[in-house]
Amino acid sequence: MEPILRGRFAPSPSGRMHLGNLFSALLAWLSVRRAGGVMVLRVEDLDPGRCRPEYARQLADDLRWLGLDWDEGWQKGGPHSPYLQSQRTEAYAGAFRRLEAQGLLYPCYCTRAERLAASAPHRSDGQAVYDGRCRHLTEEARAELSRTRQPAWRIQVPDRTAAFSDGLQGPYAENLLRDCGDFILRRSDGVYAYQLAVVWDDGDMGVTQVVRGRDLLSSTPRQLYLYKRLGLTPPEFFHVPLLLAPDGRRLSKREHDLDMGALRAQFTPEQLIGLLAFWAGQLEQPEPVAAAELAPCFDWAKVPKTDITVGALPL
Repeated sequence: MEPILRGRFAPSPSGRMHLGNLFSALLAWLSVRRAGGVMVLRVEDLDPGRCRPEYARQLADDLRWLGLDWDEGWQKGGPHSPYLQSQRTEAYAGAFRRLEAQGLLYPCYCTRAERLAASAPHRSDGQAVYDGRCRHLTEEARAELSRTRQPAWRIQVPDRTAAFSDGLQGPYAENLLRDCGDFILRRSDGVYAYQLAVVWDDGDMGVTQVVRGRDLLSSTPRQLYLYKRLGLTPPEFFHVPLLLAPDGRRLSKREHDLDMGALRAQFTPEQLIGLLAFWAGQLEQPEPVAAAELAPCFDWAKVPKTDITVGALPL
Protein backbone atom coordinates (compact mmCIF):
# COMPACT_ATOMS: atom_id res chain seq x y z
CA MET A 1 0.00 0.00 0.00
CA GLU A 2 1.44 3.37 -1.04
CA PRO A 3 1.85 6.01 1.68
CA ILE A 4 -0.72 8.80 1.71
CA LEU A 5 0.52 11.99 0.08
CA ARG A 6 0.75 14.86 2.58
CA GLY A 7 0.93 18.31 1.04
CA ARG A 8 0.80 21.74 2.57
CA PHE A 9 0.17 25.38 1.94
CA ALA A 10 2.29 27.56 4.22
CA PRO A 11 1.63 31.26 3.61
CA SER A 12 3.20 34.13 5.51
CA PRO A 13 0.63 36.57 6.97
CA SER A 14 2.61 39.67 6.06
CA GLY A 15 -0.14 41.10 3.88
CA ARG A 16 -3.20 40.12 1.89
CA MET A 17 -2.63 37.17 -0.44
CA HIS A 18 -2.27 38.08 -4.10
CA LEU A 19 -2.86 36.22 -7.36
CA GLY A 20 0.62 34.66 -7.30
CA ASN A 21 0.06 33.19 -3.83
CA LEU A 22 -3.24 31.74 -5.02
CA PHE A 23 -1.57 30.12 -8.02
CA SER A 24 0.76 28.11 -5.78
CA ALA A 25 -2.03 27.35 -3.32
CA LEU A 26 -4.31 25.99 -6.05
CA LEU A 27 -1.64 23.74 -7.55
CA ALA A 28 -0.69 22.38 -4.13
CA TRP A 29 -4.35 21.73 -3.33
CA LEU A 30 -5.14 20.09 -6.68
CA SER A 31 -2.11 17.80 -6.43
CA VAL A 32 -3.17 16.60 -2.97
CA ARG A 33 -6.84 16.19 -3.85
CA ARG A 34 -6.03 14.33 -7.09
CA ALA A 35 -4.03 11.81 -5.04
CA GLY A 36 -6.59 11.52 -2.25
CA GLY A 37 -4.03 12.89 0.20
CA VAL A 38 -4.01 15.13 3.25
CA MET A 39 -3.79 18.91 2.98
CA VAL A 40 -2.11 20.85 5.80
CA LEU A 41 -2.37 24.60 6.42
CA ARG A 42 0.58 26.04 8.33
CA VAL A 43 0.95 29.77 8.96
CA GLU A 44 4.56 30.98 8.67
CA ASP A 45 4.39 33.97 11.01
CA LEU A 46 7.97 33.82 12.26
CA ASP A 47 8.78 37.50 11.71
CA PRO A 48 7.03 39.55 14.43
CA GLY A 49 7.85 42.78 12.60
CA ARG A 50 5.97 41.86 9.42
CA CYS A 51 3.31 39.29 10.31
CA ARG A 52 -0.06 40.17 11.80
CA PRO A 53 -2.90 38.00 13.21
CA GLU A 54 -5.50 39.81 11.10
CA TYR A 55 -3.67 38.80 7.92
CA ALA A 56 -3.66 35.18 9.08
CA ARG A 57 -7.40 35.30 9.64
CA GLN A 58 -7.89 36.89 6.23
CA LEU A 59 -5.87 34.26 4.40
CA ALA A 60 -7.86 31.44 6.00
CA ASP A 61 -11.11 33.16 5.03
CA ASP A 62 -9.85 33.75 1.48
CA LEU A 63 -8.89 30.07 1.06
CA ARG A 64 -12.33 28.95 2.24
CA TRP A 65 -14.00 31.44 -0.11
CA LEU A 66 -12.07 29.90 -3.00
CA GLY A 67 -13.05 26.36 -1.99
CA LEU A 68 -9.47 25.40 -1.04
CA ASP A 69 -10.11 23.52 2.20
CA TRP A 70 -7.60 21.71 4.42
CA ASP A 71 -7.70 18.56 6.53
CA GLU A 72 -5.45 19.63 9.38
CA GLY A 73 -3.69 22.78 10.38
CA TRP A 74 -4.39 26.23 11.69
CA GLN A 75 -7.96 26.81 12.94
CA LYS A 76 -8.59 23.08 12.54
CA GLY A 77 -6.03 21.32 14.70
CA GLY A 78 -4.37 17.97 14.16
CA PRO A 79 -1.63 15.67 15.44
CA HIS A 80 1.17 18.15 14.76
CA SER A 81 -0.18 21.22 16.54
CA PRO A 82 0.56 24.06 16.83
CA TYR A 83 0.41 25.12 13.19
CA LEU A 84 1.46 28.72 13.78
CA GLN A 85 5.24 29.03 13.51
CA SER A 86 5.23 31.75 16.17
CA GLN A 87 4.13 29.05 18.62
CA ARG A 88 6.79 26.51 17.59
CA THR A 89 9.90 28.29 18.87
CA GLU A 90 10.84 25.52 21.29
CA ALA A 91 10.84 22.99 18.45
CA TYR A 92 13.21 25.18 16.43
CA ALA A 93 15.43 25.63 19.47
CA GLY A 94 15.68 21.84 19.75
CA ALA A 95 16.65 21.53 16.08
CA PHE A 96 19.19 24.33 16.57
CA ARG A 97 20.76 22.47 19.50
CA ARG A 98 21.02 19.28 17.43
CA LEU A 99 23.07 21.11 14.83
CA GLU A 100 25.09 22.90 17.47
CA ALA A 101 26.00 19.54 19.05
CA GLN A 102 27.43 18.49 15.67
CA GLY A 103 29.82 21.47 15.76
CA LEU A 104 28.24 23.03 12.68
CA LEU A 105 27.18 26.45 14.00
CA TYR A 106 29.10 29.65 14.64
CA PRO A 107 28.22 33.23 15.62
CA CYS A 108 28.30 35.93 12.94
CA TYR A 109 28.83 39.51 14.06
CA CYS A 110 28.66 41.15 10.63
CA THR A 111 26.31 44.06 10.09
CA ARG A 112 24.19 44.06 6.95
CA ALA A 113 26.71 46.28 5.17
CA GLU A 114 29.56 44.03 6.24
CA ARG A 115 27.70 40.92 5.13
CA LEU A 116 27.24 42.38 1.66
CA ALA A 117 30.88 43.46 1.52
CA ALA A 118 31.93 39.94 2.52
CA SER A 119 29.80 38.28 -0.13
CA ALA A 120 30.61 36.86 -3.53
CA PRO A 121 28.74 38.72 -6.31
CA HIS A 122 28.46 35.85 -8.79
CA ARG A 123 25.32 34.08 -7.60
CA SER A 124 23.22 33.41 -10.71
CA ASP A 125 19.94 34.54 -9.14
CA GLY A 126 21.43 37.80 -7.91
CA GLN A 127 21.69 36.82 -4.23
CA ALA A 128 24.98 37.41 -2.49
CA VAL A 129 26.92 34.45 -1.06
CA TYR A 130 28.53 34.99 2.34
CA ASP A 131 32.24 34.20 2.30
CA GLY A 132 32.46 32.83 5.85
CA ARG A 133 34.62 35.55 7.38
CA CYS A 134 33.20 34.99 10.90
CA ARG A 135 33.70 31.23 10.65
CA HIS A 136 37.40 31.59 11.49
CA LEU A 137 37.27 34.22 14.25
CA THR A 138 39.33 33.44 17.35
CA GLU A 139 37.62 33.14 20.73
CA GLU A 140 39.25 36.43 21.73
CA ALA A 141 37.84 38.20 18.68
CA ARG A 142 34.37 36.79 19.33
CA ALA A 143 34.51 37.91 22.95
CA GLU A 144 35.48 41.41 21.91
CA LEU A 145 32.75 41.68 19.26
CA SER A 146 30.09 40.30 21.62
CA ARG A 147 30.56 43.34 23.87
CA THR A 148 28.80 45.57 21.36
CA ARG A 149 26.85 43.21 19.07
CA GLN A 150 24.40 40.36 19.37
CA PRO A 151 25.42 37.74 16.82
CA ALA A 152 23.36 35.91 14.28
CA TRP A 153 24.18 32.19 14.00
CA ARG A 154 25.24 30.49 10.78
CA ILE A 155 25.68 26.87 9.77
CA GLN A 156 28.87 25.75 8.04
CA VAL A 157 28.30 24.08 4.70
CA PRO A 158 30.75 21.71 2.99
CA ASP A 159 32.37 22.11 -0.40
CA ARG A 160 29.94 19.63 -1.90
CA THR A 161 27.34 19.56 -4.66
CA ALA A 162 23.73 19.05 -3.60
CA ALA A 163 21.55 17.74 -6.42
CA PHE A 164 17.92 16.73 -6.72
CA SER A 165 15.23 16.35 -9.36
CA ASP A 166 12.37 18.80 -9.07
CA GLY A 167 8.96 17.39 -9.94
CA LEU A 168 8.33 20.21 -12.44
CA GLN A 169 11.64 21.92 -13.23
CA GLY A 170 13.72 18.74 -13.51
CA PRO A 171 17.35 18.24 -12.36
CA TYR A 172 18.90 21.00 -10.28
CA ALA A 173 22.25 21.21 -8.47
CA GLU A 174 24.33 23.70 -6.53
CA ASN A 175 27.68 23.59 -4.77
CA LEU A 176 26.80 24.34 -1.16
CA LEU A 177 29.94 26.32 -0.35
CA ARG A 178 30.30 28.23 -3.63
CA ASP A 179 26.65 28.80 -4.57
CA CYS A 180 24.92 28.90 -1.18
CA GLY A 181 27.56 29.73 1.42
CA ASP A 182 27.19 29.48 5.18
CA PHE A 183 23.65 30.66 5.89
CA ILE A 184 21.84 32.10 8.89
CA LEU A 185 19.73 29.84 11.11
CA ARG A 186 19.00 32.34 13.89
CA ARG A 187 18.91 36.09 13.53
CA SER A 188 20.65 38.47 15.92
CA ASP A 189 17.26 39.28 17.50
CA GLY A 190 16.75 35.60 18.36
CA VAL A 191 14.19 34.83 15.65
CA TYR A 192 14.84 31.51 13.92
CA ALA A 193 15.35 31.74 10.19
CA TYR A 194 12.99 30.47 7.51
CA GLN A 195 15.43 27.79 6.32
CA LEU A 196 15.52 26.05 9.70
CA ALA A 197 11.84 26.49 10.51
CA VAL A 198 10.49 25.26 7.18
CA VAL A 199 12.71 22.15 7.18
CA TRP A 200 11.85 21.23 10.74
CA ASP A 201 8.12 21.83 10.25
CA ASP A 202 7.82 19.88 6.99
CA GLY A 203 9.84 17.00 8.46
CA ASP A 204 7.99 16.99 11.78
CA MET A 205 4.57 17.22 10.11
CA GLY A 206 5.32 14.36 7.72
CA VAL A 207 4.95 16.51 4.59
CA THR A 208 5.81 14.43 1.52
CA GLN A 209 5.20 17.01 -1.22
CA VAL A 210 6.05 20.72 -1.27
CA VAL A 211 4.59 22.94 -4.00
CA ARG A 212 5.93 26.50 -4.02
CA GLY A 213 7.13 29.30 -6.28
CA ARG A 214 10.11 28.91 -8.59
CA ASP A 215 11.87 31.73 -6.73
CA LEU A 216 12.51 29.24 -3.90
CA LEU A 217 14.20 26.66 -6.12
CA SER A 218 17.67 27.84 -5.06
CA SER A 219 16.75 27.38 -1.38
CA THR A 220 16.28 23.67 -1.82
CA PRO A 221 19.94 22.49 -1.78
CA ARG A 222 20.59 24.12 1.59
CA GLN A 223 17.32 22.75 2.92
CA LEU A 224 18.27 19.26 1.77
CA TYR A 225 21.52 19.70 3.71
CA LEU A 226 19.51 20.53 6.84
CA TYR A 227 17.19 17.55 6.30
CA LYS A 228 20.21 15.28 6.26
CA ARG A 229 21.86 16.83 9.30
CA LEU A 230 18.62 16.70 11.30
CA GLY A 231 17.86 13.12 10.31
CA LEU A 232 14.63 14.05 8.55
CA THR A 233 13.15 12.66 5.34
CA PRO A 234 12.86 15.36 2.65
CA PRO A 235 9.65 15.76 0.61
CA GLU A 236 9.33 15.81 -3.15
CA PHE A 237 9.52 19.38 -4.47
CA PHE A 238 7.53 21.06 -7.25
CA HIS A 239 8.62 24.63 -8.03
CA VAL A 240 5.91 26.34 -10.04
CA PRO A 241 6.19 29.39 -12.33
CA LEU A 242 5.78 32.88 -10.94
CA LEU A 243 3.09 35.30 -12.03
CA LEU A 244 4.65 38.52 -13.30
CA ALA A 245 3.27 42.01 -13.84
CA PRO A 246 3.38 43.39 -17.43
CA ASP A 247 6.64 45.21 -16.63
CA GLY A 248 8.29 41.91 -15.69
CA ARG A 249 8.36 42.29 -11.93
CA ARG A 250 7.05 39.61 -9.60
CA LEU A 251 3.66 40.20 -7.98
CA SER A 252 4.18 41.45 -4.43
CA LYS A 253 2.11 41.79 -1.26
CA ARG A 254 4.00 44.97 -0.53
CA GLU A 255 2.67 46.62 -3.68
CA HIS A 256 -0.85 45.13 -3.36
CA ASP A 257 -0.69 43.62 -6.83
CA LEU A 258 -4.04 41.99 -7.56
CA ASP A 259 -4.57 41.12 -3.90
CA MET A 260 -7.59 39.26 -2.57
CA GLY A 261 -9.32 42.39 -1.37
CA ALA A 262 -9.58 43.72 -4.92
CA LEU A 263 -10.16 40.31 -6.49
CA ARG A 264 -13.05 39.36 -4.23
CA ALA A 265 -14.74 42.67 -5.00
CA GLN A 266 -14.68 41.97 -8.75
CA PHE A 267 -14.87 38.21 -9.31
CA THR A 268 -16.52 35.04 -8.09
CA PRO A 269 -14.42 32.17 -6.70
CA GLU A 270 -15.17 30.12 -9.81
CA GLN A 271 -13.95 32.89 -12.13
CA LEU A 272 -10.63 33.18 -10.28
CA ILE A 273 -10.13 29.42 -10.11
CA GLY A 274 -10.86 29.16 -13.82
CA LEU A 275 -8.27 31.80 -14.69
CA LEU A 276 -5.61 30.22 -12.47
CA ALA A 277 -6.38 26.80 -13.92
CA PHE A 278 -6.02 28.20 -17.45
CA TRP A 279 -2.59 29.63 -16.60
CA ALA A 280 -1.69 26.27 -15.05
CA GLY A 281 -2.50 24.46 -18.30
CA GLN A 282 -5.50 22.63 -16.85
CA LEU A 283 -8.12 24.42 -19.00
CA GLU A 284 -7.96 25.34 -22.69
CA GLN A 285 -9.51 28.72 -21.97
CA PRO A 286 -10.36 30.70 -18.82
CA GLU A 287 -13.86 29.83 -17.76
CA PRO A 288 -15.60 29.64 -14.39
CA VAL A 289 -15.05 26.34 -12.56
CA ALA A 290 -15.00 25.12 -8.97
CA ALA A 291 -11.71 23.85 -7.60
CA ALA A 292 -13.30 20.50 -6.72
CA GLU A 293 -14.26 19.97 -10.37
CA LEU A 294 -10.63 20.28 -11.47
CA ALA A 295 -9.10 17.88 -8.97
CA PRO A 296 -9.97 14.52 -10.61
CA CYS A 297 -8.18 15.42 -13.86
CA PHE A 298 -5.28 17.50 -12.52
CA ASP A 299 -2.07 16.75 -14.44
CA TRP A 300 1.41 18.03 -13.53
CA ALA A 301 2.56 17.37 -17.10
CA LYS A 302 0.35 20.26 -18.29
CA VAL A 303 1.75 22.84 -15.87
CA PRO A 304 4.16 25.27 -17.59
CA LYS A 305 7.72 25.61 -16.29
CA THR A 306 8.35 29.25 -17.25
CA ASP A 307 6.97 32.37 -15.57
CA ILE A 308 3.61 33.79 -16.68
CA THR A 309 2.97 37.48 -17.43
CA VAL A 310 -0.34 38.71 -16.08
CA GLY A 311 -2.07 41.43 -18.09
CA ALA A 312 -5.68 42.57 -17.82
CA LEU A 313 -7.75 39.79 -16.30
CA PRO A 314 -9.79 38.21 -19.14
CA LEU A 315 -12.92 37.53 -17.15
